[in-house]
Amino acid sequence: MDLHDRMKTSQPGRRSFISGIQQVGIGVVDASRALPLYRDLFGMAVMVFDDTAAATLMSGFTGGIVHRRRAALTLNMRGGGGFEVWQYMDRTPRSRSSRTRFGDLGIIAVKLNCKDVRVARAALAEREGIETGPLFKDPIDETSCTVHDHCGNNFELIHVEEFFSRTHHPVGGVGGVVIGVSDMQRSLPFYRDVLGIGELVYDVTESRPDGYFHRILLRKTSKGEGAFGRLLGSVQIELVQALDEQRTHVFKDRWWGETGFIHLCMDVLDMDGLKAHARSHNVEFAVDSQDTFAMESAGGRFCYVQDPDGTLIELVETHRVPILKKWGLFLDLKK
Repeated sequence: MDLHDRMKTSQPGRRSFISGIQQVGIGVVDASRALPLYRDLFGMAVMVFDDTAAATLMSGFTGGIVHRRRAALTLNMRGGGGFEVWQYMDRTPRSRSSRTRFGDLGIIAVKLNCKDVRVARAALAEREGIETGPLFKDPIDETSCTVHDHCGNNFELIHVEEFFSRTHHPVGGVGGVVIGVSDMQRSLPFYRDVLGIGELVYDVTESRPDGYFHRILLRKTSKGEGAFGRLLGSVQIELVQALDEQRTHVFKDRWWGETGFIHLCMDVLDMDGLKAHARSHNVEFAVDSQDTFAMESAGGRFCYVQDPDGTLIELVETHRVPILKKWGLFLDLKK
């Protein structure tokens, strides 16, 4: 059975455990510099939390050592996922020795929603230190383009029609990611069957100047499920396999939390249900906070799973969000 046949036999009507992309984690050297940069470039202007604490549950991915970190989550009110800017507070993070290539393993680009890609690209091209180009160009959408920020992170601008609210910024929130995989046959069931991103948009094999690749784009159309469904919108996961050579993971010989895209975070509607569902597909949670884990005034249960190449997917079931921090008012989503 080939990949197309397997997509046809999937179960699009099955129960959904995920409402959308909550955020993408970005490891940085200096969060105080990165936060205003991303607010200016990509409209990430709404601060959800800014928390400094020990990353006790992540020591398995940080050399067996508990490190202090600063984590700040910001959102763009046009809709889509946000950025969780993550900084080590007790060590200097290492950067990758070479620039990320198309087909490298792990999260290699973040897709940002735009009403008009040409307008957004023109606005970003005027910024000092920002590069634009065709690296992650969508094989269907001819307007898509790639933007490289000051740290060499890749962002793909994609056209979408759905938005949560109007803002003056030409760029919206996170609509998806591009993930390099080593074996499409192993990775596709993880994202399609375990995470439930089940709609096939395209399945292409293409020769490019930088190699020969198999690309599959999966989508989960937003149904407004959960407290944040309308804000987060639809999800796109593009899987890319380099067919001409074996690529290395973007975090090879580095720890989680160092510079670059460190995880994809999904907003979860029913963590217990998702955990049981994942286990039925022989996927175990690598981290589970079990009870409410506080992030400044926000709180929830967070877990991590790994795809077949070790790329970390964070899963968050939100329990409370602040309304008026000054008065200690918050929304209790468990009720």
